Amino acid sequence: MVNLVGRHLISPNDLSLEEISTIVALGQNMKRNRADYAELCRGKILATLFYEPSTRTKLSFESAMLRMGGSILGFSDASSSSAAKGESIADTIRVLASYADVAVMRHPREGAPKVASEYSTIPIINGGDGGHQHPTQTLTDLITIDTYIGRMENLEVAFCGDLKYGRTVHSLIETLARFPGSRFHLVSPEELVLPRRLKEHLTKIYGCELIEYRRMEEALPHVDILYMTRIQKERFFNEADYLRLKNSFILDADKMKLAKQKMIVMHPLPRVNEIAYEVDDDPRAVYFQQAELGVYVRMALMAHQLGVANQ
Repeated sequence: MVNLVGRHLISPNDLSLEEISTIVALGQNMKRNRADYAELCRGKILATLFYEPSTRTKLSFESAMLRMGGSILGFSDASSSSAAKGESIADTIRVLASYADVAVMRHPREGAPKVASEYSTIPIINGGDGGHQHPTQTLTDLITIDTYIGRMENLEVAFCGDLKYGRTVHSLIETLARFPGSRFHLVSPEELVLPRRLKEHLTKIYGCELIEYRRMEEALPHVDILYMTRIQKERFFNEADYLRLKNSFILDADKMKLAKQKMIVMHPLPRVNEIAYEVDDDPRAVYFQQAELGVYVRMALMAHQLGVANQ
């Protein structure tokens, strides 16, 4: 039996494929039978430690805990925490661990949640650290793929947009590579290609086939999943570079005509202008359902970490 009680989640690699499948399966059951889990975390407290802005991740974690009857506390801006006074992450988490039963942390510095986990007596969940990892977005993506495709192996997946800084892309592509038989189509401007280190890891460790494109239209006819991402202004040091690249790839109704009828379009959100609003009405667009599914998979994760999943 899978045992995640008390464990941290810093990277998707912290979970075995069996553990991922178990979390996804429980998340699916929680969505189907919400009322059965309404009191599961009564008396439990989630701490949300958000050192940079977030809408979906923070609120979906809060919704997840509240839907299980638990409570929440935390902050949504580093300036409203003692970090503004110079307090270290180690000291913050030592104190917060006595206030809550599980904590989710988002931080602009890569590795910050890992540091927190080394000083914490409660499970730490990485809610996104810089351009590095975002493991619960990966779980959200996987439960979405399970819902609409029905498998996680032998997939043709296109990642489009910011592949250099996109932590959601980095987490998902490395996790999907662990499942057999998938091929990845990488669509980005030259300046935002997938980091060389990650490409080498995918090809040498997992034997993945990576196909690179500079035009979305070339990849669309071949894929089961199109994973769109925004060009992230906050990751650029030079605004001129951001303005030059932000409109590089825009998915619209005409481009959707090139895609398979059973392809799905995913996006971690927020959307800026990379998906035209007309695409929202296409049944293949599942990014809003993807955001909803994120609540249930986070419920499942925390239930396992808190040892109440089988109650």
